[in-house]
Amino acid sequence: MGKPSRSTILGFVFIFYTMICLLLLRNCYSSIIGSTKIDGIKVNSKQVNACLGRYIYIHDLPKQFNEDVLENCQLITRKIDKYDTCMYTLNSGFGPRIENSNGILSNSTSWFITDHFFLEVIFHNRMKNYECLTNDSSLASAIYVPFYAGLDLRRHLWGFKPSVRDSSGKNLIKWLLEKPEWEKMRGLDHFLVSGRPSLDFRRQSNSKWGSMFRILPESQNMTMLSVDSQSWSNDLAIPYPTYFHPSKQTEVSEWQERMRRQKREYLFCFVGATRNYGGSIRGSIIGQCKDSSSCKLLDCGDKTTNCYNPVNVMKAFESSVFCLQPPGDTPTRRSTFDSILAGCIPVFFHPGSAYTQYKWHLPKNHTKYSVFIPEKKLRDRRFRINETLLGVSKVEEEAMREEVIRLIPRTVYGDHKSKLEDAFDLAVKGVLERVEKLRGAINL
Repeated sequence: MGKPSRSTILGFVFIFYTMICLLLLRNCYSSIIGSTKIDGIKVNSKQVNACLGRYIYIHDLPKQFNEDVLENCQLITRKIDKYDTCMYTLNSGFGPRIENSNGILSNSTSWFITDHFFLEVIFHNRMKNYECLTNDSSLASAIYVPFYAGLDLRRHLWGFKPSVRDSSGKNLIKWLLEKPEWEKMRGLDHFLVSGRPSLDFRRQSNSKWGSMFRILPESQNMTMLSVDSQSWSNDLAIPYPTYFHPSKQTEVSEWQERMRRQKREYLFCFVGATRNYGGSIRGSIIGQCKDSSSCKLLDCGDKTTNCYNPVNVMKAFESSVFCLQPPGDTPTRRSTFDSILAGCIPVFFHPGSAYTQYKWHLPKNHTKYSVFIPEKKLRDRRFRINETLLGVSKVEEEAMREEVIRLIPRTVYGDHKSKLEDAFDLAVKGVLERVEKLRGAINL
C-alpha cells in the first residue's frame, strides 16, 4: 500500500479533534446541568427541576407565636380536661406512643395518642422536612406562617377579655407587615394552619367566643388551612389528624389489607355524646343505637366509657360496617377520619360534615365512599337508621368500603421524614395551586 495522502491525514486529525471537543463539551454540559446552587447549597439539577413552582419559604417567627406556646403548655390545659394537655406535645405533636393495643392496632410503632388541636404543630414539623424549602423568599411560590393560632387561642378562650384573645393575631399581622415578603402579593401567597375550626377566629361583635383574627383585613388576604372551614373562600379544610402516623408505604399497605380482611360483627356504630342544644340529632342516634342489637355504641357521655382511649375508639370502628357521623359543635368531626382509618363507611347527616369541605382529600362523588341521611329524617320517630343501612346492597357496601380503604393514605399525616404522599402533601399541593391562581388573577 502507498502512503496516505496529506488530505487523508488531515481528515483523520480533524475527526479526532472533533471527537475530543464533543467529549469535553458533554462533560462540561453535564457539570453545568448536573448540579447548581440554591441558597449556597449544591443540589442536583433533577431536584431543582422538580421543585420549580413548589418552593416554599418559612417565616422565622418570634418564639412567642409558636415555641413559647408549647413551652408553656400547662396554660393550654383546662381544669375540666381529663389529661394534661402537655402530653400531646411529645413526638413533634403526635403525642405519646401507643405501646399496647391488645391486637386492635397493628404492631407498627407508628400509632400515637394524637390530639387534633395539635395539627398546627404536626404540620409545622412536616414542613421543616419539606423537600422544596428555600431560604430565598424571591424563589418561593408560597410563604408558610408557622403561627400556632389554635393553641394560642385556647390559652385565652375562658375567663379572658376579647382584647386578650385578639392580641396575638394583631401582633402577628404587625410583624408580617414589616417584612419584605408581604409586599410581593400583600399576603395572598401566605398561608397558615389551625387545629381549630376557622369559625373560632371570626368572632362577631355580639359574641363572647373566639378571636377576630380572620376578620382583620390583612389576615383575610392569607389562606388558613383548618379542620373545619365552612363557607369562607380563604379558609380551606384539611383532615383532622388520626392516631396513625406511618413512616413507610409498607405500613400503610399492610394496614389497608388488614382492614379489608377485618370481620365486622355490627351493622353500624356511634362513638360520641349528646349535645345540649335544640335541633341536635345525637339523642335520637344514641336512642336508636341502644335499641338495636346491630349497633355498637361508645357513649362518651357515660363516665364509665373511656372515649379518650384510641384503642376503644378504633375497636368500635373496626367492628362495624357503617359509622354514624352527626354534627357536633361544628358540622365536621375528627371521628370521620378515625372511621375511614378503620375501613368503616361514614354515614353523614349534614352536607357540611364532609361534602362541602376537604375538596383536596375526599372524592367529589360522595356516594362512592359514604351514605347520606338528611337530618330531618331523624326527627321522624318512625324512621329507623338500621332499615336504611340494611337497604344498601352487598355489592354497594363492598365498593364503598374499598373506596374508604383507598382513602386512608390521603387522610393520614405520616411521620415527619416519611416519603408518603399523604394528607400533608395534598394540602401543600392545594395551597400551591391556589396561590398560582391568585398570582395569575393579579397578573404577577
